[in-house]
Amino acid sequence: MRWDAPSLVDDVFPSRPRIARHAVRRTIGPTTIYEVQARSVIEPVPQGTGLPYRWGVSPYRGCASACLYCPGRRAHRRMGLDGGAGYGTQIVARTNAARRLRAELARPSWTGEPIAVGIGGDCYQPAERTYRLMPQVVAALRDAGNPFTVLTKSPLVLRDAGLLAEAGQYAQARVMVSVGFVDDRLRRMVEPGAVSPQKRLEVCAALNEARVPCGVLLAPVLPCLTDSSDQLRAAVRRAAEAGAVEVTPVVLTLPPGAREWYLRWLAEEHPGLLPRYTELYASGPLAAPAYRARIEAEVAQLAALYGIGRSARRWRRRRSPARQLALL
Repeated sequence: MRWDAPSLVDDVFPSRPRIARHAVRRTIGPTTIYEVQARSVIEPVPQGTGLPYRWGVSPYRGCASACLYCPGRRAHRRMGLDGGAGYGTQIVARTNAARRLRAELARPSWTGEPIAVGIGGDCYQPAERTYRLMPQVVAALRDAGNPFTVLTKSPLVLRDAGLLAEAGQYAQARVMVSVGFVDDRLRRMVEPGAVSPQKRLEVCAALNEARVPCGVLLAPVLPCLTDSSDQLRAAVRRAAEAGAVEVTPVVLTLPPGAREWYLRWLAEEHPGLLPRYTELYASGPLAAPAYRARIEAEVAQLAALYGIGRSARRWRRRRSPARQLALL
């Protein structure tokens, strides 16, 4: 297996990662945090992520959710950190993110394009409880009147619901909760540090009730594992139940770093699927265009069926005491 990335360790101090040369290192439980000063925070979103955004801001690099498929694993490797098992326990906190963001939003060359927050790691992962970078980031985007979308799997986003609702008065501000599938058994295998799909859907419901537009990023759709018609229907129906304002499918991408880690797991758990994956991803990190088009068309049909994105729905969510979406 080849890696097109620098060595994991500092050439002068081989016992430590290179990023440690210019970072303050702190330990919080099993997690090592590297505090750094970012030179720039508005960055182009790599095409290999498959996400429908052009610009992103990442207050954190690395992610406690430790999703096997996360494209951020490659960037971790470039920083000299472990892009495999250590991806969920070695987190980079860009402590000056909000200050740099304000400066970059004020540049005459910045055209005010929409920004996705949380591309390189969940911006509401546990480290955010300590560093509280997101209120400042949201405030910077609000004050600039710049449209933005927060990407997260974490219930911690509810802490900032009031601020997010306020930001929505000055620019388009929304949250997209990532729920690629509703099978919690599979979640424990490929998203070991994330909360259950049900809890993420409850977050979606709570944000919409707090007047923060929230949709569902159906990401990732895992070929041969979560892409059947029944599985897609279940995920979209549950998104509709949560009041999602939109649902956007993103098929699994396998850029270098994530590719090796995910396929290693697949070989152990579902070796019979490897030939199909080899076929789908023969041309690079994105799945074959025909496959992606089929998933996108099917999800669009299901979203229309369940009325997602319309104020008047043919299908309305039904709630009973036994199925009430809890807020905790």
